Amino acid sequence: MSRLRFAYNAAADFLAAIQFLTRIPLPFPPYAADSLTRAVKFFPVAGLLIGTAAALLHLLLAPHLPRLVAALLVITFLVLITGCFHEDGLADTADGFGGGWNREQVLVILKDSRIGSYGGTALALSLLARVLLLASLPLAHIPQYLITAHVLCRWTTLPLSYYLAPARAQTDAPVAGQGARIARLTTRGTLIAGSVFSLAVSILALRSHATPAIAAALLVTLLSGLYYQRRLGGITGDCFGATNQLAEIAVYLTGAWIL
Repeated sequence: MSRLRFAYNAAADFLAAIQFLTRIPLPFPPYAADSLTRAVKFFPVAGLLIGTAAALLHLLLAPHLPRLVAALLVITFLVLITGCFHEDGLADTADGFGGGWNREQVLVILKDSRIGSYGGTALALSLLARVLLLASLPLAHIPQYLITAHVLCRWTTLPLSYYLAPARAQTDAPVAGQGARIARLTTRGTLIAGSVFSLAVSILALRSHATPAIAAALLVTLLSGLYYQRRLGGITGDCFGATNQLAEIAVYLTGAWIL
């Protein structure tokens, strides 16, 4: 493969990651069935861009607004730019595991687009936790935690998709869901490269405070992955979103705890 072709494919995969994780309109590249499988390696990079945008917005708002209001506006921005993507996954996952008694019931509920009491409660608590935790962080550290949280929370997709198989067999879902397009399809090279990148960004951003944030993201990923495996025998797209949300909250929590 020529260097030009390699650069073109890398750019296409990166833009596909931005298309998937945000609502930023991009005319390029055109949709392809395997684009998500290839784009997952750039999820932490997309998280860096999203977190940086949120950090810049906070730097703009913080001198003029009360801290709680600034935090609310930053979280609102993040919800809008991602189209409630991971929030939807968290709500569906809470409904599925909260209302389903066995694997089949959980999977049926996960496919239901309606939000129930478990999902509504999880969504409300997630938004409230992120606003309050951001507002509780020392003002000078908020940009660094926004960047780190959004890199690490999107990194969680890499180990989950490397180790876990799709929860639904092809016979269960004739049209593959988003989770099935990456589960067990992430390569070892992608996992290693994404992990090194995420660790480097976290350490550069948080310095001596990086270890608790990284440990929190690892713990959330490990525990949620084990839970999905036990309850479903694999993972779905909604589960990826739920872990993403929990990891973001966990990173903010470490900052509020130790600073």
